[in-house]
Amino acid sequence: MKPIAYIASPLGFSEAGRLFLGMILMPSIDKIGFEIRDPWALTPEKLINSVQALPYGQEKRKKWREINPVIGDNNRKAIKESDIIIAVLDGPDVDSGTAAEIGYASAFKKTVFGYRGDFRLSADNEGSIVNLQVEYFIHLNGGEIVTDLESLKTVLTEYKKRFSERLA
Repeated sequence: MKPIAYIASPLGFSEAGRLFLGMILMPSIDKIGFEIRDPWALTPEKLINSVQALPYGQEKRKKWREINPVIGDNNRKAIKESDIIIAVLDGPDVDSGTAAEIGYASAFKKTVFGYRGDFRLSADNEGSIVNLQVEYFIHLNGGEIVTDLESLKTVLTEYKKRFSERLA
């Protein structure tokens, strides 16, 4: 049985982010032996594209208000079903949706691994890497923050080994 990893990130919003997510990050996680829950793929693309294609205005706003709860609920369910959360923490500040997913997962005692490949400073003070509350929730259930892809692969490989030992 493979452990399930939910990928919390803002990467789906940009073309460059989608390329990194789909061509580097998710294949690396899959290769280690995780089943991936990609929130960007949980809601049918056809549904989202139909709203994006609408012209700016009341109808588009109305349609977004109808599907936003669907998207949020799909992500909530996937977080609850996952064994771990892998959170991309890049940017001048952690993405608000990613931060919310980290907090939600932490409340269910999920292990969260943060990946920050961004070298810019983003902490509240010299004692943290990112927002201190986000960092607290990552560490609360045994997670950690890493700053390069190789370190992420290492901590995920170690987690996978412990997961497999518990099942044996």
